Amino acid sequence: MATEDVNEALAAAEVPATETTEKQPAHKLERKWSFWFDNQSKPKQGAAWGASLRKAYTFDTVQDFWGLHETIFIPSKLTANAEIHMFKAGVEPKWEDPECAHGGKWTYVVANNRKPALDKAWLETLMALVGEQFDEADEICGVVASARPKQDKLSLWTRTKSNEAVLMGIGKKWKEILDVTDKITFTNHDDSRRTRFTV
Repeated sequence: MATEDVNEALAAAEVPATETTEKQPAHKLERKWSFWFDNQSKPKQGAAWGASLRKAYTFDTVQDFWGLHETIFIPSKLTANAEIHMFKAGVEPKWEDPECAHGGKWTYVVANNRKPALDKAWLETLMALVGEQFDEADEICGVVASARPKQDKLSLWTRTKSNEAVLMGIGKKWKEILDVTDKITFTNHDDSRRTRFTV
């Protein structure tokens, strides 16, 4: 399937649920998550930011997570300037959402072997989130995979920007999950040009 077909299919409609058979009971997750899609590669004249943002699917089982990830939500298939988000159900991937408004984000810029490295980092992060591997899981809103012409990146959004101990705990754990030596940086949503922390 061509990248454009994937992007158009996601933008057009919600993704159908994967089926759980009687032979394989559903394995419930600790919380519900939602995948979102945003394609800013063809912005409409005068459209507000977020106008192309669409919720694609909300899930709460291991089976649905794997079915969605393996068939659709792979960031290397995105066109430039498109994004995939996985956020806690009920939280929109917008700075204006009350859960995100007073927080910030850790960012990992994928430098080498871009597309395979982006897919690996994305999958490791998703598994850590749905598997509740962060001690500070309640302080995490979600993750964004951004495909850009010159660099790809992942951003892990947090609810807080003021609790340095919590933020450092999240950043150190995420870097361990990513298994990278590259630095990851934290910025506040209300001042995204200024780096506050680096691990």
